Amino acid sequence: MTEYLHLLIDNAPGVRIITLNRPERMNAYNRRMGMEIRHAIGSADLDETVRAIVVTGAGRAFCAGADLSPQAGSFGSGSAEQKEEEARFTRELTLPDAKPYWEMNTPIIAAINGAAVGAGLTIPLQFDIRVVAEDAKLALAFNRRGVLPELNSPILVPQMVGLARGMDLLITGRTFSGAEAAQWGMASEAVPAGQVLPRALEVARDIAENTAPVSVAILKRLVWEGLAGGQFAAAQARNHALFDWVTKQADAREGPKAFIEKRTPNWSLRKNADFPIDRFERVPETAAE
Repeated sequence: MTEYLHLLIDNAPGVRIITLNRPERMNAYNRRMGMEIRHAIGSADLDETVRAIVVTGAGRAFCAGADLSPQAGSFGSGSAEQKEEEARFTRELTLPDAKPYWEMNTPIIAAINGAAVGAGLTIPLQFDIRVVAEDAKLALAFNRRGVLPELNSPILVPQMVGLARGMDLLITGRTFSGAEAAQWGMASEAVPAGQVLPRALEVARDIAENTAPVSVAILKRLVWEGLAGGQFAAAQARNHALFDWVTKQADAREGPKAFIEKRTPNWSLRKNADFPIDRFERVPETAAE
């Protein structure tokens, strides 16, 4: 089995447990962790003995979002050495015929045991079931960092919580609780923090013991293909292309800098003059996670 730098892997009968393991950084997301998560989930999906996958976080957080420390190289700011290292582990951690999470045949359960912000929330929104800590702090804080909500969250969030509340959460990037997420339909249920992983494992064991593997796989694919009018992959590709564009702009550097310096951001892009209208005049043909 592959050895990971930022993940812990455990097994129970029929269940693969993946733990984000950077507790000293509240499991903040970096490029290496992202590749490891995709590889670990993809490998579990290929294993016929794994009937359910549970993803959780070590320590008091699930994932505090992108690692904004200078050495992390977030949002395209990495050094040449970092980019070379990224290319190396990308080769090592890329599965042949890798699938996005919604095309995998194994149910994926997020055990959101604490804070889930930015990518720490949009990643589990691509999973199938979410159990969250009642007092967990959640936020889609992208606009507050000068970037864009990604991984099809502009489609998923309004469908989960309704258009009005979805626009509120996506545009403002404000913080809300795990209890609210469950009340609104973003999470399956909210429980005390100490019960999150046990409850997620209980759901996973029920799936592993009592549901038919092929029936579950077909049902999962039908549900996801029904989103975005059957064009979920195309929507994801456009979202990814726009996210990539935004991360190369000045505001993507100003947002994290202002956050770290605890000051109001000084945005430079203008909503009309700098709007990337050309990006809306063509639809990418392939999706990316």
